[in-house]
Amino acid sequence: MKKTLLIAAAVAAFAIPASTSFAYGDKDDRADQQAASAALARGEILPIARVLAIATGRVPGDVLKVELEREKFGFKYEVKILTGSGRVREVEIDAKTGRVIKIEDD
Repeated sequence: MKKTLLIAAAVAAFAIPASTSFAYGDKDDRADQQAASAALARGEILPIARVLAIATGRVPGDVLKVELEREKFGFKYEVKILTGSGRVREVEIDAKTGRVIKIEDD
């Protein structure tokens, strides 16, 4: 089963220590943020700043949304980018290695 972790507060605002608390709407949001912070601390995922650099290096534009998903192979980021031409592209990135999995129109 695929679980999506919406990157709340941009994965702890570019690696803010996991002890920092945030006000969220519900328990699921807090749990998602804690899971993402823990994965970052264990080295299972790259920091969001690195992922955004990879994504916008391949597809220049404005980042609209970032999601972290758990897959069978581990985690992946999905980064939605609005290009200068007005297209929305999605860049899928292996969250551990930074390898671009695919780029597609959204």
